[in-house]
Amino acid sequence: MASMSARASDKPKKRLIDIATPRKEAAPNAEELELGEPHILGREALDVAMAWAVIGIFAIAFFAIVHTMSLILIPVTLAVVVGLILGLLADRLGQAGVPRFGIALALSALVFATLFLIVNALAEPVATLVKEAPNFIERTIDRIMPFLESQHWLNISPATFETGPMSMQSLIENSGNILGVVTANLTPAIIQGMIFFAALLLFLYGRLRLRRTIILAFPTRRQRLMTIRVLNSIDRVLGYYFATASVLYFGLGVIMTLIAYFGGLAMPVLWGLFAFLSSFIPFLGITLMTISVAAAGILTHDALILGLIPAVVFFSVHLVMENLVFPAIMGRQWEINPFIVFIAILFWTWMWGAVGAMLALPLSLIMMTVLSELFPERKATPHLPG
Repeated sequence: MASMSARASDKPKKRLIDIATPRKEAAPNAEELELGEPHILGREALDVAMAWAVIGIFAIAFFAIVHTMSLILIPVTLAVVVGLILGLLADRLGQAGVPRFGIALALSALVFATLFLIVNALAEPVATLVKEAPNFIERTIDRIMPFLESQHWLNISPATFETGPMSMQSLIENSGNILGVVTANLTPAIIQGMIFFAALLLFLYGRLRLRRTIILAFPTRRQRLMTIRVLNSIDRVLGYYFATASVLYFGLGVIMTLIAYFGGLAMPVLWGLFAFLSSFIPFLGITLMTISVAAAGILTHDALILGLIPAVVFFSVHLVMENLVFPAIMGRQWEINPFIVFIAILFWTWMWGAVGAMLALPLSLIMMTVLSELFPERKATPHLPG
């Protein structure tokens, strides 16, 4: 009887447990999971695509505005970059007790004097080159004609340069068109020059106040400290980089002057000045300079190998300086990916022409410095298998 009563008492407990315990929902099968995943992933992918589309539209509109307002943005951007390069020198003058307006006026006058000396040095040789251009073209044609006649697939003969678009008369007429284009662009260039010097003077005068405004625009102390670190890094990188580059490229210009002098090239000082200026434009500058030296050497000397010696020597010296001397002085922390610099040069040349090519490297340095300060590299210790 006791065992029967125990069994009877167990049954209601089991029923109570079954009623009180909620039933677990059946787990979804594999087909339901496979049907549900594409819907979720597709919606997330669409959200990501929409976000990137908005960013792309904003970037297109931004660069369209930058290209449209190039007349104003080119001199202003150039003035800001030059002002940042001169930041360390401005700080030294400020610590020496020079007032802000005196610093701005002195540095702006220094930049103006440098540009004036460069233009004055180039004025006479360029005028001589323009005056002797027809004779220079005629000598060039006479020199390369035997080589062109030997290439039968070109179908070029002396009559090609006597009539048609490649004749001397046509070249002289086209030179008049080129002068018309230069004259038409002279007024915008003068306006941009005035904007540049005005912007440079005002930027150097209000640099510290603008810097303080940018720092105080951030609400938290951590953001302000990060902003100070970024601005200090930009000033230090640009100032140190271009001070070092100016000294090294000046030495390269002196070497090119000696190469041109002993290589028999005309106007060796002009070649040295071109080498100094072109070195500030990576890749494109050295390429154009080497081709120009090679062409001048071939026209100067009768032997082809002898004419190519100045170009080979200059290219070798520039190669050693760019790949050995310059990285050793600058250090690896300020190295830039050459591919990124090349793409930046192509992009800014397309946007702003020759000035854009000159600004490509400074803008790349600024962007690299900002990214390195905002996203510092974290060296993680690898976990090797035991």
